[in-house]
Amino acid sequence: MGFLDTVKNLLSKNADKVDTAIDKAGDLVDKKTQGKYVQHVDKVQEAAKKAARDNAGATQQQPPTPPQTPPQTPPAAPAGPPPTS
Repeated sequence: MGFLDTVKNLLSKNADKVDTAIDKAGDLVDKKTQGKYVQHVDKVQEAAKKAARDNAGATQQQPPTPPQTPPQTPPAAPAGPPPTS
């Protein structure tokens, strides 16, 4: 079992504690910024909770997807007059 599997297992078993920790972290940020970024912090808290739930629900590690490579184009012909024979 890999590290990520262990983390996902812990997340699924302690989802309520993870949500509480996310809420506390957001509250701390709100306090330190004097409520200046409440809307942004709330959005981040919800996204973090959703990510934690989604990752906790995934029981198998997904293989990484290969990067997309753009199609190869042939090199451009050199500019200039056409060759004469």
